[in-house]
Amino acid sequence: MRGSLWLAAAIATGLAAGPAGAQTIYPIDRADILAGSRFDFKVEFPDAPAQADVTVTINGKPAAEVFGRQTSFVQNEEGQKHSALWLRGASLPAGRYTVEAKQGGKTSTVNWDVFATAEPRKAKNVILFIGDGMTVANRTAARILSKGWKEGKYAGELAMDDMPAMALISTSGNDSIVTDSANAAHAYTTGHKSCVNALGVYCAKNALTLDHPKVETLAEIVKRKTGMAIGVVTNSEIEDATPAAMVAHTRRRSDFNDIVEMFHAVKPDVIMGGGSPNFLAKTTPGSKRTDDQDFIAKFKEAGYTLATTKAEMNAAAANGTKKLLGLYNTGNIDGAFDLRLAKKGSVAKFPDQPDVVEQTKAALEMLKGNPEGFVLMVESARIDKYSHSLDWERSVFDTIMLDNAVKVAKDFAADRNDTLIIVVPDHSHPMSIIGTYNDDRPGQLLRDKLGVYNESLPPNYGPLDAEGYPTDVNTSRRLAVVYGSNPDTCDTGRPYLDGERVPAVKGPDGKTNIANEKDCAVPMAARKPGNLPFDANSGVHAADDVLLTAMGPGSEKFRGHKPNTYVFRVMAEALALGGQ
Repeated sequence: MRGSLWLAAAIATGLAAGPAGAQTIYPIDRADILAGSRFDFKVEFPDAPAQADVTVTINGKPAAEVFGRQTSFVQNEEGQKHSALWLRGASLPAGRYTVEAKQGGKTSTVNWDVFATAEPRKAKNVILFIGDGMTVANRTAARILSKGWKEGKYAGELAMDDMPAMALISTSGNDSIVTDSANAAHAYTTGHKSCVNALGVYCAKNALTLDHPKVETLAEIVKRKTGMAIGVVTNSEIEDATPAAMVAHTRRRSDFNDIVEMFHAVKPDVIMGGGSPNFLAKTTPGSKRTDDQDFIAKFKEAGYTLATTKAEMNAAAANGTKKLLGLYNTGNIDGAFDLRLAKKGSVAKFPDQPDVVEQTKAALEMLKGNPEGFVLMVESARIDKYSHSLDWERSVFDTIMLDNAVKVAKDFAADRNDTLIIVVPDHSHPMSIIGTYNDDRPGQLLRDKLGVYNESLPPNYGPLDAEGYPTDVNTSRRLAVVYGSNPDTCDTGRPYLDGERVPAVKGPDGKTNIANEKDCAVPMAARKPGNLPFDANSGVHAADDVLLTAMGPGSEKFRGHKPNTYVFRVMAEALALGGQ
């Protein structure tokens, strides 16, 4: 099944990278490339020149000589007004490389650093926790809600706080200051920058989403070069951006059917999330596929056990299953707020969904027996999705859930010095705690109830359950959490117990979005004019740096400020994946 065709108009509006009127080289300038990893080398020449009119050299030598393989050349690629020189599946030994592409009087130059792992393998296992969209405010609010606050100090630390290594991570893509979850996760799993919506590819001028220049993912490298096991765990649809970044190569993150095929091609040992409709043949009721391929059957034929509930997952883990396909919802798995407290979302339809903590426990049980070790990616996806909805309580409950999963991993690693644990967001949201709402303050408006500075009294949330979640959040004193980006909306200052917040709805013209009047009708609700384009119906990401914490062998390399691609490098070096 081939990727979707994007019209030339889409390319013209910036979906493809590359300066107008100049040669464009992929990988791009200042790329850090793992020695021996595979990547597609491509040079695009404007105005469709003939091969005789261009030259491409690497360190002053013909590209084919350096790669040891013959390149191919296509004039008027895909009928477009450019030519392309290609080498699919290239690789290089460690070193510094200067690539020059000449056309007429114009020369484009990029520099690559191809790095090897000079030190012996440090880590047997790597566990990468991604808190999608998790801000510093998420951490702070999670600590207040789950640990408590008294006289300026917390009653305890989050598991993700209590780690020796820390760094600030910048998340921008190569095309924009503010990133998307796809190319942000791609940076962690490939070590390359890319553009919004891209997974495992550079964004070239190709019309088909699957034809852009590919870069090998961490899961692919591990499967090709080692006997290690791979696990991918999320509470989003398994085809969504962050889990897909472990296996996928597509310019468009919404190519879910293709991404399922890519999961099957790579075959991570443990796969858990939602999104079952894209695994079903189109003749099956509820399927979202456009072909007759039954990937449930294909995975079973490959030796996988299928689990669709928490009970089936736990039984599989207890029975010694080593290969699991866990699909627990037709969409995203419900978050902790609904699973534990509100019982909204799809909880009634899927009453036995596991949360991220339970998934992590099961995944570790299935992966830990591999004598060569494992790489496990665990995502708490709905931290981000709930921040898009401006529903901070749900976002923070899922931050607590992520932290509980981190504790499970730390307990696993406690008696062994062979597991690198990394906790990092893929990007941020413009989210801040500005005080507390206090119902006992005089006045009729929400802003009357807001206490700031010395009047920001601590919240009085209900008692904690055994896992550290408040059992009552609709109390008289509550955190005042605000977002810096919003459509026209109404803020109630209270938790949304009847279901995930819907901040805006379509207006009468069917194009622009307006405030959700259901929220505006709540007593004391504050009407907030939007600061986003009129077609926005939710909050957006922020370019703010994010906070990484880590522990275990290799974690000492995290310090100061680093680009997001550096996370891949630390994992690759800890596992010694770049040997010559």
